[in-house]
Amino acid sequence: MPIDTVERFLVALSPQAREHVRRQPREEQERLAAAWETELSEDFDLDTLSELSPPAAESEAAARVVRDLLE
Repeated sequence: MPIDTVERFLVALSPQAREHVRRQPREEQERLAAAWETELSEDFDLDTLSELSPPAAESEAAARVVRDLLE
């Protein structure tokens, strides 16, 4: 069974950010996960990083999305 986008997003987060996102309502988690997917697909720097290390690119995109949430 494939992991849904929210679960993939949560895995890409740091432990502290993961707990913060888990406290959000499901709709907000889904919105953040969608923003994460958009960040991954539209940022060319992440695209290059993804070729070298997909987990690093996913973590960087997740950090960017959560940074916006926390600011």
